[in-house]
Amino acid sequence: MMFTTESAKDPLRKSVGLPLLVLALGQLVISLDYNIVYVALPDIGVGLGFSDHDLQWVVSAYVVATGGFLLLGGRAADLLGRRRMFVVAALLYAGSSLVGGLAQTPGVLVAVRALQGIGGSLLFPATLSLITTLYEEGPDRNRALAVWGAAGAGGLCFGSLLGGVLVEAYGWPSVFFVNVPVAGALAVAGWLLFPADGPWDRSRHFDVAGALTATGGITLLVFLLVQAPAEGWDTPAALVSAVLSVCLLTLFAVVERRSRDPLVPARLFAHRGLLAAMGVTALFSATFSSVPYFLTLYLQTVHGYRAVATGLAFLVPAVVVAVGTQAGERAVSAFGMRRMLVGGMTLGAAGAAALGVALTSDGSYPSLLPGIVLLGLGQGAAWTGMWIAASAGVAPGDQGVASGMASTTLQVGGAVGLAVLVALAGGVGQNASGPGLLDGIRTAVFAIAGGIGCGALALLALHRATSTSP
Repeated sequence: MMFTTESAKDPLRKSVGLPLLVLALGQLVISLDYNIVYVALPDIGVGLGFSDHDLQWVVSAYVVATGGFLLLGGRAADLLGRRRMFVVAALLYAGSSLVGGLAQTPGVLVAVRALQGIGGSLLFPATLSLITTLYEEGPDRNRALAVWGAAGAGGLCFGSLLGGVLVEAYGWPSVFFVNVPVAGALAVAGWLLFPADGPWDRSRHFDVAGALTATGGITLLVFLLVQAPAEGWDTPAALVSAVLSVCLLTLFAVVERRSRDPLVPARLFAHRGLLAAMGVTALFSATFSSVPYFLTLYLQTVHGYRAVATGLAFLVPAVVVAVGTQAGERAVSAFGMRRMLVGGMTLGAAGAAALGVALTSDGSYPSLLPGIVLLGLGQGAAWTGMWIAASAGVAPGDQGVASGMASTTLQVGGAVGLAVLVALAGGVGQNASGPGLLDGIRTAVFAIAGGIGCGALALLALHRATSTSP
């Protein structure tokens, strides 16, 4: 027994400024919430008495919870109502952020970060599916996704600056308190501006068994990918997580085959455009999204930048990525989706390679800018393009779960990519130093360039194979 969501009415489609602003702000909150705590980690560790080993869970708890609940969040948006889930997720963000700012123990703060991650897993697919149902497929939707993408890209980069300013001026709790009024305003605006969800459809049922097995299996998988690189792949926790994850995901596949109303309809696995978009999102997160980690290491550890200076250094990437999202939307209309993605990824690969060359022990920030600009333009274009591709041709009633599928591969791809890159770089981390650290960072950035380039070649080869097939 579920709720259905009505399609947007024509009058709303003609007045989309405020709804799009709210949706973009929702994506900004998700991005900020993920990134803003990075520069606050040292102060959080000292203030709450975290051990060096446990401090990583201030970030990892958010990643694990988000990755594990995205499929559930996507289907909930389709069945329970997109406006309802948007409002619930925003309120969850506001409440958990308030508790986080008041936290006095490490355990409470880690639990808060997990709740924020669940909020993100509900808000992200609700926001994306609202865009794809409020805006007609084509130029209108592409433009809306470009604005939404620019807000997300800006949040990832401006989060470092905002976090640095807040921590130095008001202390680490401020990075949580700042979310409370913003998320609360989002909930109110979403309730007032978005179309009402439809009446209760008693013919549809929520796939509880599928939701439990998928959420459990993906959560354990992301936990494994986050924890094992640091602790070892042969530890009891890693082995148990791997076995349970495989068992739960296998059980999920069995449940879905037998379910009358599956969490993930089988028809979506036959949707080639969605499957291709899922592959691109995984590669995007494994490569483009890993750059800030290594660039932050380079600026703070190699060159000794403080939190605010590091945040300021990310202003140029923020602006360039935002420009790239808008350019990507226009390029889709001019050249088509696949050509735009290939072009954006090629640009990104060239930028990552140029950035790797510029990462030297005595290099200046201006020497990094050519690589940053190319990389950012390619990143922005690819970000917009992959979400356009993920929504194209998907029925309105499946938009939520389709966005959940694509965003799940985004999270898993990021966890896998960063784990592989850190291992490839020789296990570099915040406590590393000396020439070995710089060599490791450069190795990771060159590997990112290679990964993006291989992705562009794969898309090009796929296009040629499709166009020549009978």
